[in-house]
Amino acid sequence: MSFTIKEASEKVGLSAHTIRFYEKQGLLPLLERDGTGYRTFTTHDIEWLDFISCLRKTDIPLTELKKIMDLTLEGNHTIEARKEILLNHKEVMLEKQRELDRAFQKIEKKVRYFNHLKESTVNHTEPNLIFSCDSDEEI
Repeated sequence: MSFTIKEASEKVGLSAHTIRFYEKQGLLPLLERDGTGYRTFTTHDIEWLDFISCLRKTDIPLTELKKIMDLTLEGNHTIEARKEILLNHKEVMLEKQRELDRAFQKIEKKVRYFNHLKESTVNHTEPNLIFSCDSDEEI
């Protein structure tokens, strides 16, 4: 079964423009065209686009995706190299997750503080303008 770019776009949630961009970047080298020159997408192409979309949400560089594609085209002897790229990116994601968790905790702490102020009968006239993500003190 084949799909048009519009159908592929709807299936993976990417614009047709983005799909064309990915093709130009070499991320869809096996994409075929019909007799009139229109792109046709197989189920495998849709799955690959979904994989690209998923990884792009994690901020993986296009160069890393291109390496994965190039290695894939070389054959199964590159499985370890492809796996290594993903493991390295996973480490980057884990560090980013730790940073986001820390920021989330700071926001939660500030919201609790605001709730406490709201419930408090004490009238605060001095604004507290400390919004550092590095400070552990109550703000």
